[in-house]
Amino acid sequence: MSRGEGRRLGNVALIAFMLGSLLLLSLIRARFSPIGKTEEAMKAEEQQVMTKESGKMQTAYGAGASSAAEDEEEETTPTQVGGVVSSTSVAAGNKKQQAVCFETSRRSDTCEAGGDVRVQGRAQTIHVGGPLDREWKIKPYCRKTDAFALAHVKEWTLRPISAAAASAPPRCTVNSSATAFVLSTGGFTGNLFHDYTDVLIPAFITARRFAGDVQFLVSSHKSWWTSRYAQIFQQLSRHEVVDADADDEVRCYPNVVVGPRFHKELGVDPAQTPGGPYSMPDFRAMLRAAFGLERPTAAPTGDTWDIRRRPRLLIISRRATRRFMNERGMADMAGSLGFDVRVADPEATSDVSKFARLVNSADVMVGVHGAGMANMVFLPAGAVVIQVVPYGGLEWLARGTFGEPCGDMELHYLEYRIQLDETTLSEQYGKDDPVLKDPAAVHKQGWNALKTVYLDKQNVKPHLGRLKNTFLEALKLLPHGRQQRNN
Repeated sequence: MSRGEGRRLGNVALIAFMLGSLLLLSLIRARFSPIGKTEEAMKAEEQQVMTKESGKMQTAYGAGASSAAEDEEEETTPTQVGGVVSSTSVAAGNKKQQAVCFETSRRSDTCEAGGDVRVQGRAQTIHVGGPLDREWKIKPYCRKTDAFALAHVKEWTLRPISAAAASAPPRCTVNSSATAFVLSTGGFTGNLFHDYTDVLIPAFITARRFAGDVQFLVSSHKSWWTSRYAQIFQQLSRHEVVDADADDEVRCYPNVVVGPRFHKELGVDPAQTPGGPYSMPDFRAMLRAAFGLERPTAAPTGDTWDIRRRPRLLIISRRATRRFMNERGMADMAGSLGFDVRVADPEATSDVSKFARLVNSADVMVGVHGAGMANMVFLPAGAVVIQVVPYGGLEWLARGTFGEPCGDMELHYLEYRIQLDETTLSEQYGKDDPVLKDPAAVHKQGWNALKTVYLDKQNVKPHLGRLKNTFLEALKLLPHGRQQRNN
C-alpha cells in the first residue's frame, strides 16, 4: 500500500468516527431530553407510545399470556436536565438545595427545589431562588403521555428569581417551614382505579419521606374529591390541604416538590422510594390507620361460635356494563360452600370508610374487571382476589391492572375467564362476526374500539359449576380452608 493510499484510508476512518460520535450524541440527547419539550415532540412521542401499546395489545391477544406490565413504563433514575444540577433530593430543612427537574418514569415528571421558594397558587407559578437557569413547565399528574387526561390538568411554571429580572419577586404573605407538594386532581380522578394509581399511591410515594411535615397544594382542585380522601391526606400531612386554584396568597417554603412520582400500576417499588425503602404493605397499613380497618391479615377468630370463623366472600356489584347477570345464583352457590356472602356496589356509597371496612372484613373478593376491583387495597393480607375477565382477549389488561399488583399487596390472585356462551355479546353479534370470532382484529383498531365493544357493551353470566371450582380453589388458599382440612 502506498503512503497516499494509507492517508486516504486514515481520513475515511476519522470521518466515520466523527459521524458515529455525532450519532451517539444525538441518541443521548434524545434520551435525556428536558421536560420542556416542544408541542411537536410531545405529539410525536404520544403517537409512538400509542403505536407501541397497540402492537403490544395485538401481541398479547395472540400469545394469550402477555403481561400488561410490559406496557407500563420502566422506572428511570432521576437525571440532570437543562444544566440544572442537584446532588441530593429535596429534604425538609435543607434550605440550600438547588433546583432539579427529572423523569421518575415515562408516566411522570417531578421538579424539586429548595431555598427561597414562593408559590402563587392561583397563577400556577412558583418563584425559585438559586441556580434555576430557565423557566420550567410541568403538569403535576401521572399520565404525561395521555393528551386527553392532561387536557384537564393545569400547567405550572417554575420561574427563577434573578437579580437581573425586570420586577422584584412577590412578597411572602404566608410563611411555612413545611415542604410544599403540588399535585393535581384533574385527569381521570373520580374513577376509583385512577384515584389510587394516578394520584393517591404516587402521593404516598412522594410525601412519605417528610413524616407529615408537608403541605399539599392541590391544582385542578375538586373539593368533593379531596373531602372523599381527607383521611388519607391527614395520614400523610399534619397541615391543611390548600385549594391552589383559589389561593391568592404568596406562600413561602424552604422546599417544594411539584408533581408526584409514579412507579407502576397500583404499586410501590421500594428500590425507587425517596428516603425509603417503603412498599405497598406500608401504603396498606396507612390505609388501615386512615379508615380504622381492624384486620391486617385474613384469619378466622378463635371463638367457635363467631360467624367470622366462616370465610366471607364479597361480590363487587356493578350498575352499568360488565354486570353479573346471575348475581343471586352466585351468592347462593358460594353460601352452599360455607362462605358468609355479601354483595355490594361501591358506587352506591360516597362513604369511603364504610366501604373500606366492608372490604376489609372479606377473605375473598370477586368482581368483573373494572374500577371497583381497586377496592382490593383494603383487603387483609392473605385474602384472595378473583377477577372475572370479560370475553375478548383482555387477559393482558386484567393482569396488568389488578392481577400483578396482588403480589406486592400480599394477596392471592385467581382468574375466571368468560367464555363465549357466558357473555351477552353472543346475543348482540352474529357467530361469524369478528367481535366474537376474531377479537384480535378488534384490538388492531385501537383502544377506543376495544373499549367500546368489550368493556362498554358486555355483561356476563358465569357458569355456576365452573365458578364453583374457582371458589373452592380460593377456599384452599385461606387459613379457614386449611383448618377445615386439618379437622
